[in-house]
Amino acid sequence: MPTIDCAARVHVTQVIDRCALAPGVILLGLEAPELVRATRPGQYVMAIPPAGEAAATALGIYEAESKRASLLFFVTGKRTRELGELRPGDRLDVTGPLGNGFDLTGISKRAAIVAGGVGIASVLLAARALVRAGTRVELLYGARTAELLVDRDRFADAGCELVLATDDGSAGHRGFVTALLELRERPDTILACGPTPMLREVGRVAGKLGIRAQLSLEETFACGVGGCWGCVVPLKRTSAQAPGFPPASQGGSEVVYARICKEGPVFWSDELRW
Repeated sequence: MPTIDCAARVHVTQVIDRCALAPGVILLGLEAPELVRATRPGQYVMAIPPAGEAAATALGIYEAESKRASLLFFVTGKRTRELGELRPGDRLDVTGPLGNGFDLTGISKRAAIVAGGVGIASVLLAARALVRAGTRVELLYGARTAELLVDRDRFADAGCELVLATDDGSAGHRGFVTALLELRERPDTILACGPTPMLREVGRVAGKLGIRAQLSLEETFACGVGGCWGCVVPLKRTSAQAPGFPPASQGGSEVVYARICKEGPVFWSDELRW
């Protein structure tokens, strides 16, 4: 997929709204008009905890409209706990938008979006853009319990068809959301974000169905700007997202390592070599 010209910078934002969607799941709205204008579906920010005692953390940009951007995240540790305690009026500095997001060109008829857990935070902008373009969008959304299928009505209101799955059977299909892919009408393409095992299975099913899938990889980033090379994934050299290493004829390899934070986080599943 084509790489996005980086328009990242540090944005000084103010929290304008906060909502706990479920225990430990926070939706934080920010006044950030310049970030909104620069954001593309699937990109993320590095959010800097105000106390400055912990490193920045990567969060997908959930909404970006008018002057408001939002971040949806699960509270899992010190950094997200501090961010989850912010209230309207508080300041939050974020660096972004970062990374290469989803390539929505050429998707005309039918798209399946697969989201697992916190992966839902990275796909709303893509879903809305596709629906506006006239694409039929089906959201396959999975979580451990029905309570953690957060904000699903927002996708329905945006025009998506919802198909749900839970590990405990409390809503929709009992089991993994990826099991639903082969049970639905064949889409033209698949967009997915979620845990690595889920993404691997999405890539496998996409290959079996003979369609391409775009996978937004989840990873813990140290820097978020590609400087530390701590978040790499093996990728075909022929990928448009492959870093420029020496070719095989000069002692290089047919597989190179791409940075998830820089060349990704979204990659074509058939170009990954993991």
